[in-house]
Amino acid sequence: MTDMSVRIGGLTLANPVMPASGTFSEGLALAADLNALGALVTKTITRELRAGNPLPRVAETMGGMLNAIGIPSKGVPYFLEHTLPAMRAFAPPLVVSISAPTAEGFATLAAEVSVEGVAAIEANISCPNIEEDGRAFAMRAESTEAVIRRLRAATSLPLWAKLTPNTGDVPEVARAAEAAGADALVVANTILAMSVDLNTFKPRLGNVMGGLSGPAIKPIVLRQVYQCARAVRIPVIGCGGISTAEDAAEYMIAGATAVQVGTATFLHPGAMEAVIGGLSRFCAGRGIARVADLTGALHREETDEAELEWAEPAP
Repeated sequence: MTDMSVRIGGLTLANPVMPASGTFSEGLALAADLNALGALVTKTITRELRAGNPLPRVAETMGGMLNAIGIPSKGVPYFLEHTLPAMRAFAPPLVVSISAPTAEGFATLAAEVSVEGVAAIEANISCPNIEEDGRAFAMRAESTEAVIRRLRAATSLPLWAKLTPNTGDVPEVARAAEAAGADALVVANTILAMSVDLNTFKPRLGNVMGGLSGPAIKPIVLRQVYQCARAVRIPVIGCGGISTAEDAAEYMIAGATAVQVGTATFLHPGAMEAVIGGLSRFCAGRGIARVADLTGALHREETDEAELEWAEPAP
């Protein structure tokens, strides 16, 4: 039997597979066994009520999906009174994804949701920041460090920083989040993209641009996970185009401690369970006793090769 448990900061998960924020709600329990998952991650909540972006909000594209949902939210009271009690019925630890337009707003929201039943907070710092001319916090190391420091001071819960792939130096941002007190990184959110309807000559999304997710982005985010895992000491959670156990294994070998599954669940509600079972078989078939041993195997291989080259005498 493969030991499927992994550790992310102060949390021990039964296995490394969880939903990506925005692709999960308690209603999925009608089609999947939520108790089989390593953790549960809520849809991103905001302090205020939000209606979201104009329709259409979703468009299918080659190898993936575009979305411009706009983080619709029913606010904190609804989360505390309805969502949280529903989530307490399930065994896996609950991670609450939050978003705010300012660092102070993030801190206030984190404090409000740091209640019994919440195991960790995932800060979606990929959202627009009105203090930085509308750019996402995670576009720059400085704004990342500032917001994570405020969050760290506001909550004692484990803090995960969800990074954006839409920046030129993800490892620099990752180091800033770690320095400011993040306990883990989620790498990454969707990639900014768009599509045009050739029948109407108009964008296929009501917001013109949106986030690309699905298999098409996997090679890009896999590279970013690899870079971040080399840049920081805290755990990295891979998120981007994971549909199969083989995808998850690639992410872990590249440095991820755990993975999040998103778009695949829309196509197949049992996708996460399939990834868990497939990972167990992947490890068993190779004589790997613990799934955690996959994490960073690529880095260890590179280190071993480098040490071997250094030790070899010059010809």
